[in-house]
Amino acid sequence: MDDLADVADIQVGDLTKDDTIQGMAKSILHEAPAAFSLAGLSMGGIVAMEIIRQAPERVKKLALLDTNPNPPLLEQIKGWENFIDMATHGKFMDVTEKYLLPVLIHPDRQKDLDLIETIRKMAEDVGPKAMINQMKALMTRPDGRENLSAIECPTLVLLGRQDMLCSMEMHEYLFSNIPNASLSVIEECGHLSTLERPEEVTSRLRDWILQQGYGE
Repeated sequence: MDDLADVADIQVGDLTKDDTIQGMAKSILHEAPAAFSLAGLSMGGIVAMEIIRQAPERVKKLALLDTNPNPPLLEQIKGWENFIDMATHGKFMDVTEKYLLPVLIHPDRQKDLDLIETIRKMAEDVGPKAMINQMKALMTRPDGRENLSAIECPTLVLLGRQDMLCSMEMHEYLFSNIPNASLSVIEECGHLSTLERPEEVTSRLRDWILQQGYGE
């Protein structure tokens, strides 16, 4: 936010209060300006795809980072149900430490104590109640593939090369099915690209913001 403040008035949406992707998108639209550029990572990207489905005329540019357009798989739903059970039985932080950290970041960063502490602090800040809302939203999320061909605005599709949660194949699908899309890959980077390679991601978001048409 600090490094892009000279080229954009950045607002961060609250994805903690609703328990559906559709509800999250509606809440963001209620707080957002009449027209805006929109970026989302992971679940934020899923919400971004729903926002542009609900109000395509308001989104001038779109950036989808390390995200997944597919509907949930049964295996994923079972995993999220397990996370909800853990959170309701006093094991909330175990979800991040035992299940998420091994797949959220590049293998070479698994001993990066500063990065790991940042992720743990993020989990604590979100808290179990909001995490349960988010798990429920992911379990019932819509199929994001259905609207991709209708997205008309310039779209950046970005991912970490070693993203273990949202594959290169998913992002190539987004790139191939969104008419005015570009694909950007961050090397030696896992799922949390904005934390693992912040300078590179910020540089590419700056280029995205400054492309002709921003703010129109």
